[in-house]
Amino acid sequence: MDQERLTELLRGVQEGKVEVDEALARLRHLPFEDLGYARVDHHRALRQGFPEVIFGQGKTPEQVAGIAGRLLERTPNVLVTRSGRAAYERVLGLAPEAVFHEASGAITVRRDATERGRGMIAIVTAGTSDLPVAEEAAVTAEIMGNRTARLADVGVAGIHRVLRERELLEAARVVVCVAGMEGALPSVVGGLVGVPVIAVPTSVGYGASLGGIAALLGMLNSCASNVTVVNIDNGFGAGFVASLINRDDLTPRV
Repeated sequence: MDQERLTELLRGVQEGKVEVDEALARLRHLPFEDLGYARVDHHRALRQGFPEVIFGQGKTPEQVAGIAGRLLERTPNVLVTRSGRAAYERVLGLAPEAVFHEASGAITVRRDATERGRGMIAIVTAGTSDLPVAEEAAVTAEIMGNRTARLADVGVAGIHRVLRERELLEAARVVVCVAGMEGALPSVVGGLVGVPVIAVPTSVGYGASLGGIAALLGMLNSCASNVTVVNIDNGFGAGFVASLINRDDLTPRV
């Protein structure tokens, strides 16, 4: 239950429009609902501004759909990350408007498309191979109510490509910069803009990239002071934090 609906419920009780027993029935699953295989955190939207996100990897399609169904009873928007078509088909049976994002493996149900961000979030990738992680960041930011702009394949091996897009980068309020190999692109972008740059190292690269550790260490050692770093391949985390930075106020909302 999001803040607006909870406020409406409490006002209904105060004004005598909602019986106390009815209010208790509607609140019975707060702060979480125990499904046996999962404890669904219905207070997440009140604390963090967006409902609990379902991490699909390792869950059966039935478990993903079960959690999604409980969330959809109380919130208009749901995000599942790292999932697949089998889980999507299950969620689609509950919500005909569900969308499967092939590139990232995300599933979204977006019934509320209200724009809640102050500005635009730019999602920048060093190479085409980084796109799955970048798409996870973009889908996360979009379902949380943000405008995004995608800028693909502008890595430092051809630095003129990113310099040509300086106008777009400067128009962003937050930049999510996704790169594998040596992870140099966030330092370049950070030197071009005066906004937060969230760097996402990816596991893309040859042997000495060590599954993204080389990019991670390079980004952590960036000399651009506006660069911060999330975990390897964590597009979701980058999109979420970018959304919090870009949010139009500090009031938690769905």
